[in-house]
Amino acid sequence: MSETQSLPHPTRRNWVWRFIQFWFQIFVVLWFGLRTRGKEKLPEGGALFLVNHQSYLDPLLISVWLQRPVSFLARDNLFTVPVIGWVLRNTYVMPIKRESASTESLRKSVERLNHGFYVGLFPEGTRTRTGDIGSFKPGFVAIVRRADVPVIPVGISGALQAFPRTSSWIKPTRIRVVYGDPLPADLVKELCERGRESDFAEEVRQRVEECAQEAEAWRIGNDSLETGASGGSDG
Repeated sequence: MSETQSLPHPTRRNWVWRFIQFWFQIFVVLWFGLRTRGKEKLPEGGALFLVNHQSYLDPLLISVWLQRPVSFLARDNLFTVPVIGWVLRNTYVMPIKRESASTESLRKSVERLNHGFYVGLFPEGTRTRTGDIGSFKPGFVAIVRRADVPVIPVGISGALQAFPRTSSWIKPTRIRVVYGDPLPADLVKELCERGRESDFAEEVRQRVEECAQEAEAWRIGNDSLETGASGGSDG
């Protein structure tokens, strides 16, 4: 059986995901008052989420209110850690080896996208120290060239204040997540072919930054779009 054939269903959450999601939903409401905007824009098939990286909480924050799983990448040595490894294996996380991270992450991401999964990436490559969005590493462009799926810019605000790099304690604070307008697959390929990879990476970075700025304005209450904002559980 090929690896693609053995992949789980891309839109059905298993019981482990549902269990963790249920308790994390309670936590993010009580601790962060987490709200999201733009979920109605998300496509039914596979899509690549490109997200600004503020904290270790980010993967859970962008997927906690979704009715389908999001696949992320993690170092394979984490899968050998008791409990953590079991959770990772059962929550759609893709293991990658450090020595072949670039090639393996590309292959696994494309496989999952073409299988119909949502796949999440942090193109900055590391968590921010200041809240500013850094330059995007162009490696994700190789994925969008090979996978015929839309790209979803996603902006997070507040996760840095809740759980910065220098902290071992998760602080209560407001967090907002904004899902931006999808870039259709045909437009993505056109943009990739039109210019250099670095130009396309910068264009996508700007779209993610716009989402993050909207999330920040919403978080601090300086937001004219407050009416109609979405939040809470999708079910």
